[in-house]
Formats: sequence, structure tokens, C-alpha cells
Amino acid sequence: MNRTETTDARMSSADRDPRRGLVEAAFAGDAPLESVRDVVAAVIADLDAGHLRVAEPLGPPGEWVTNVWVKQAILLYFRLSSVRDFEAGDLRYRDLLPPKTALEGVRVVPPGVARYGAHLEPGVIVMPGFVNIGARVGAGSMVDTWATVGSCAQIGKGVHLAGGVGIGGVLEPPAANPVIIEDGAFIGSRCVVVEGVIVEREAVLGAGVVLTSTTQIIDVSGSEPITLRGRIPARSVVIPGMRPRQFPAGEFYTPCALIVGTRQESTDRKTSLNDALRTFSVAV
Repeated sequence: MNRTETTDARMSSADRDPRRGLVEAAFAGDAPLESVRDVVAAVIADLDAGHLRVAEPLGPPGEWVTNVWVKQAILLYFRLSSVRDFEAGDLRYRDLLPPKTALEGVRVVPPGVARYGAHLEPGVIVMPGFVNIGARVGAGSMVDTWATVGSCAQIGKGVHLAGGVGIGGVLEPPAANPVIIEDGAFIGSRCVVVEGVIVEREAVLGAGVVLTSTTQIIDVSGSEPITLRGRIPARSVVIPGMRPRQFPAGEFYTPCALIVGTRQESTDRKTSLNDALRTFSVAV
């Protein structure tokens, strides 16, 4: 379950932050915007440093909580910012906020860029791709060439986003859940994952899979199809599919995603991934 609200017994660490009330008041228009300038700047600095995050795992595996007030702080930060010129070596930018400069323990290959307010854990590699504000990329993950990680998306540890992958950003409305890719997942070339979809740990998406909140995800690995939406179960192997749908003009085929099996247990994740790709003939 992906939750945007929690009870006192199941609060995220960010829910207890004393800055939350100040941000919420300013976002609602109950306090002057200028009165929270320093507070908002501190929240974005904490996002950049990894001390705070837009969404956190909570309770059972696969369950996450979205810290709505943190997304509100990002939106306030844009309102408090003005377009300026920035330089990064020989590259020049003109934007509301600078490119990320705290890159200890990570590699960013030119002209790849991560925006200030994104957090990259040690061991992350960003090829010529893009990571937006509020996003978090876990240790040892690869953002491959021309892959994009949208605002507030949460990418786990040991994830490979292959070439041209599009991970959608979700800033507005603030209560909307971000895209979450859990630890060890493999997202194949030119996949698109948007609208708060969760890809659970160690799942494999073959090339070209498109997942939105309404995409039918059909498990065809058993004797009867099982239809899901908004979530890829852990260790699933998924390929693009088509299904018939009746329209006033006739029957046409619309995209879906097919779960064709699961990755086999292995102590070596790379071997397990290769076995999955060979077993189910998944293109990457």
C-alpha cells in the first residue's frame, strides 16, 4: 500500500519535523511566503544531503509513505527562487536552482546532471542523464545514458535504469505519490514509469514497458490471468503486451504489461538477472 497519510503510530521520521507546520501554513497561504525562506532553504539542503526524503519505506516490504509537506517545500522553493546563471566547469546553465555539486563518492559523466535538492548515495553512476530535485538514487545504482529520474522519484540501491528510461516526476498535486523503484530492480531500455507506480524489489522490466497508474498489468504466468494496476510485484519479469478493447469505431489493441514469470533465487543477483532474461527472452 502506498500511503500519503499516517496515524500517530505509523508516522514517518519527517512527520515529526518541527518545520512541517511552518511549511504547511505558508503553502496554504496562512503565513507570508517570505517568513519561511530560511526554513524552505534548509529543507532543500537536507534533501540534497540525504537527511530528508520525499517518500520513505514504512512497515511491511513494498509499503511507502509520501511526505506531502516536503513536496510543498520544493514548490515553495521554486516560488522563492529567481532565474540565475550558473557555471559548472565549461558548462553554463540558466535556471531557478543550480546543478548539484555535492558529488562525493559518485560519478556523473558529462553532460549528465543532477539538480540541487536531489540526493545520490555513494556508488551511484549517472551517465549523460538527468536527476531532478527531490529525487533520491540509492547506493550502487546506474542512471544510464539519456535516462531521466523525475522530481521526487525514489530509486533504490543496486538499480539499473537502462538507456533512455523515463522515470516520471510528480510534484503536483503535493499529495500525489512519486514513482518508486525498489532495490535491485532492472528497468530495460526505453521503459517509461510514471504516475506513482511502484516497481518492487528485484523486478525486471523488459525493453519498452510503459507503466502508468491505469496500465493493466496482467500476470499470465499461471493458468488464469490476474490483473493488477499501479504496482509490479517483487521479482516479477515483465514484458510489453497488447490487449483488445472495444471502441465505438470497433475493436483495437491497447498497451498493457505482462508478468511472464519471476526471477529465480540466486546468491548472485547478476547471474539471477541474466537467467531471467534468458529464460523469458526479455529484451533489454
